[in-house]
Amino acid sequence: MIYQLLIMKKILSIIILLAFFLNTQAQNSSKQRLKVYIDCNNTYCDETFIKTEINIVDFIIDRVAADVHVLVTNQELGNGGKQYQLIFYGLNRFNKITDTLHYEVLEMATDVEKREKLVKYLQIGLAPFIAKSGFANDLTINTKAKIDTSGKSNKTNQSTKDKWNYWVFRAGADGNFSADQNYKSQRFGSRFSANRVTNELKVSFSVSANANRNIFNTGTEKITVKNHSYNFSHLLAKSINQHWTIGYEANAFQSTFSNIKSQYSVSPGIEFNVFPYTSVNSKLLTFRYGLDIRQNQYFDTTIYAKTRETLPGQLLSIGLSLNQKWGSISTGASYHSYFTNLKYYNISFNTFVDVRLTGNLSFNLYAFPSIVRDQVYLPKGNASIDDVLIRRRQLQSNFNFYVGFGVTYRFGSILNNFVNPRFNSNEGGFFFN
Repeated sequence: MIYQLLIMKKILSIIILLAFFLNTQAQNSSKQRLKVYIDCNNTYCDETFIKTEINIVDFIIDRVAADVHVLVTNQELGNGGKQYQLIFYGLNRFNKITDTLHYEVLEMATDVEKREKLVKYLQIGLAPFIAKSGFANDLTINTKAKIDTSGKSNKTNQSTKDKWNYWVFRAGADGNFSADQNYKSQRFGSRFSANRVTNELKVSFSVSANANRNIFNTGTEKITVKNHSYNFSHLLAKSINQHWTIGYEANAFQSTFSNIKSQYSVSPGIEFNVFPYTSVNSKLLTFRYGLDIRQNQYFDTTIYAKTRETLPGQLLSIGLSLNQKWGSISTGASYHSYFTNLKYYNISFNTFVDVRLTGNLSFNLYAFPSIVRDQVYLPKGNASIDDVLIRRRQLQSNFNFYVGFGVTYRFGSILNNFVNPRFNSNEGGFFFN
């Protein structure tokens, strides 16, 4: 009997220890730290600040291994500020959970204000995931509205009357100067713009001027090259619905480099977006067609024996922009030709691709090729050797392109929580690069 009691006592002890072990394991598994992948490919994020302000999660650099993939994108607003979109994609144990947040940042916001607001919305979006990871006790939530000095709550949902009627004005000037014993370069530019953007109408005006002066000392002679340009542009676009837009552009232009004494153009057109414009942060696929008419007057007689001419033409363009979990793509193509002679045309492409092929392998490509067959403004006569070497005037070319690409494979630790700014290179050059 005593032997049986001892056996039962040992069995009971084993059961208690096993239950305690299983309970501990369950608690540990329920409090597994959230693994977060921050994707700021479309915009800049101060990841150092993010990691120091949100330290109850594990930041990793492998999207596939993450519990939450946060895609951060932005679009420019009519007032010059930006609207940010944060999409929280749940992965692995949080699969099929998705949330989206939006917020706006003013144009004049400082870097400190921008990063603090980003962290605030990251905290809001990550809070449900953190709570389900077993760290709810580490969250602090404040749901009280701010109180003004009169003791009344701020009524942020009330519409505000704008004394500027949504018009935004910008003015600026810039310049640079460089020199050595044989070469001097001066450039000065000024600009002014006025823009008004609402959901129904987009209107903009801009004026700019640039002047360049370069001096080359060959030892036997001094060559001075002066060029200037002036530009005025106006745009009006009217929303028809979530897919269609009509509008026009008007421009006035002068450039000594391009032999254009004056160019006036008007281009009405229509644009169709396959996706609703409300999805602009995630996806955009547009088709635009427009007619245009240009009246050109030249400084020198052109290679086609013209001093002035009127050129009716057409423009067709396609643009695609995608910001998704797997990466981002921005690409487009445009075709322009003159009705007077269809052999005068221009086809240009622009492509930027950054795709994560796997959790550790990514591919990027950027390319800007063009086929040029419409340089009707070129001056007649052969270019001198000086014109070629110092780019005194625009030269004939049937094409131009710029291409870059790269592949990155990352292996090793995926954890990326630590912040260590020691011995970072700086502009003063005190540290080694």
